[in-house]
Amino acid sequence: MKGQKNLAKDTRKKQKHSRRETLSNAIMCGPITVWTVLFIILPVALLVFMSFLTKGPLGRIEYKFTLANYAEIFNPAYVNVVKESLLIAFWTTLITVLLGYPLAMVISKLKKKTSGIVTIAIMLPLWVSGLIITYSLVIMLNASGTVNTILMHLGLIKKPLQLLYNSFAVIVGMVYMFMPFAVLPMYSSIEKMDPGLLEASADLGASPAKTFFKVQLPLTSPGIFAAVILTFIPCIGYYMIADMLGGGKSMLIGNLIYRQFTVSRNWPFGAALSVVLAAIILIMVRIYTKLGGSMDDLA
Repeated sequence: MKGQKNLAKDTRKKQKHSRRETLSNAIMCGPITVWTVLFIILPVALLVFMSFLTKGPLGRIEYKFTLANYAEIFNPAYVNVVKESLLIAFWTTLITVLLGYPLAMVISKLKKKTSGIVTIAIMLPLWVSGLIITYSLVIMLNASGTVNTILMHLGLIKKPLQLLYNSFAVIVGMVYMFMPFAVLPMYSSIEKMDPGLLEASADLGASPAKTFFKVQLPLTSPGIFAAVILTFIPCIGYYMIADMLGGGKSMLIGNLIYRQFTVSRNWPFGAALSVVLAAIILIMVRIYTKLGGSMDDLA
């Protein structure tokens, strides 16, 4: 009898503790859950819902279900925009990774204090307004800008080069803006690598080039994958640089979406483009994880 009472008492204590734990978890997770639902899930759901609606007169939205918005994306003009976006994102990512990987290697070989200072210097563009950075690039690349002036004084050119308002200027701006996003994950991956493996490879007779391609590159591939994702995805929709440095000649998906919501007042089509852009991003992340990348590296 006494054992049953103790058992019942223990059961009540466990139930009470479980209720307290559940309440505590609800209090801790409640705010972030509400935030996620209100500002992530609902906006995305609204965007998907809007993409199936019809544009009415004067930009009004008519609640008539249609697939015409998605069919319109296959218009040759819009297909070219997608192609140009992917092409600029590809070249930006390639150049950024090729320039960023040696820089990450150099930083990893520095003393801890020095590497910290250099890392802060690399992160400086993230602390400055993108608008200010873009205007500074306009000043540097225009016909009377810094680059052309230096080249002409050195006698390398006789007349200013057309460095601004083209795809070249857009790629330069993208590379500058997204270099920190490529360098930091690659530096983190290189720093975590065991240097003893490189020494073992050299002791076994491997040349420095073979050690790099057979040992170091595979071991640091998660950082490279993360750099590719963190560079490629923002490039597709980063419309501000394309507008200011491309002079309207380079149209990215982000520019097209922005104009549909502002100039054309065609919100359903803009929503459909946004959904397609989100799908491209999800596909890229899926490929990244399939190739062995970790979502923790993206954080």
